[in-house]
Amino acid sequence: MSGRLAGLLHGWLLASPSYIAEATSGASFAGSEIAALAERTAAALRAGGLERDEPVHVTIANRPGDIGAILGVWLAGGVVVPVHQSAAAVTVAALTAATGARFRLDEAELARIGGAAPPARPELAGAALIIFTSGTTGAPKGVVLGHDALAGKIEALDRLIGFTRDDVVALPLQLIFIFGVWASLLAIRAGARLVLVQKLTTPTMTRLLAEEATVLGAVPSMIRSLLAGDAGPAPRLRTILTGGEVLGPALGERLADAWPGAGVFDLYGLTETGSCDFVLAPAASREGAGSIGVPTEGVDYRLIRDDGLEAAAGETGELRIRTPFGMNGYLGAPPDLTAQAFADGFFRTGDLARLRADGRVELVGRSKEIISRGGNKISPLEIENMLCAHADVAAALCAGVPDERLGEAIHAVVVLKRGAAATATADDLRTWAAQRIERFKIPDVIAFADALPLGATGKASRAAIRAMRG
Repeated sequence: MSGRLAGLLHGWLLASPSYIAEATSGASFAGSEIAALAERTAAALRAGGLERDEPVHVTIANRPGDIGAILGVWLAGGVVVPVHQSAAAVTVAALTAATGARFRLDEAELARIGGAAPPARPELAGAALIIFTSGTTGAPKGVVLGHDALAGKIEALDRLIGFTRDDVVALPLQLIFIFGVWASLLAIRAGARLVLVQKLTTPTMTRLLAEEATVLGAVPSMIRSLLAGDAGPAPRLRTILTGGEVLGPALGERLADAWPGAGVFDLYGLTETGSCDFVLAPAASREGAGSIGVPTEGVDYRLIRDDGLEAAAGETGELRIRTPFGMNGYLGAPPDLTAQAFADGFFRTGDLARLRADGRVELVGRSKEIISRGGNKISPLEIENMLCAHADVAAALCAGVPDERLGEAIHAVVVLKRGAAATATADDLRTWAAQRIERFKIPDVIAFADALPLGATGKASRAAIRAMRG
């Protein structure tokens, strides 16, 4: 018996009479073609002996066939483990060891990669996906998401965002991440045209934005790259979905100036909580700038101080989230590891935040990313937002770097705007910053780069700054 999402996705595809998904490489599939591919794949998996709730590796290259492979696993009763086509051999080996997968799907091509069936694990009951975290704070963990929870989240997001059959959804987000998965499912649910961007390039995106796209889904680093590359006008663009990292007021303003006809849904969430737990909707984008907005449907939250008490308005505390759309647990982890991630039913995000006077929640930073310089606790987000307000600065990223005298020093990577007018030096920025923030918050080191350093997930990475030092 297949899970809930299998029946829903299968029905959505069959309800689309014309082609519904395409790749920037040129391949395009009608909904019925994707459904047929999935049915053949499911039959092959059953013939191979796939067991109920057994993990299957699905090779992802942002192709319409990838959606068919995902649905095929679901129809066969299996659990999808998205693995990027270019993943390193050591990464694939680690995922194979963690999942115990016996089968790998590359579109319609089925390969056997293991012998005995993996043991049954309680967290896999009714599971749809196992998405591995990036591992920035340790070894990657397999986040197990259930059919019912993910289907419920898609329905809630449909009520929030509202794609239509007339939309053309441009998606450079990879389907190995929850953002890419739910955005694709949301587009298919609406019968919209889904354009899977296999490689983010300015020429590709310029064409899509100029001629077709009505919806763009992208993390802020992608948006920053598009604006820096002069992606040009987007006359049909009506909606932008962004999340995965902080958008920031300065980038938000540049985005509004570049594509004024597009409303921005700035979304915050984690894989463990099913994504999109908070939203700053287009109607509130100006007055809510700098915040993550308000909780989405079904989501409750708390802000808890270091002493365990709930933070008052304006006080900083750890953001904790309770949602019906969250994970089943971590794959193969002892029960106490999953239990430690929660407190009274609320997931401990590790993000520090405060409640603003306008009722919106504002992130301060990650608890492990707060810089301790000379005994002072400093939010890197505060410094980044300040630097990005300078007329010459396109982007900035800060991190604390071990320092013998200060404990941690503040290192910043700055990307200047293109053009001869942007000539700010490190000394210029420090002098400018001294008029706007306390002296102990001024970066000790300011380095310039053509782009912010990125981590394995394509997001701006403070860990990469620490690795760059020296």
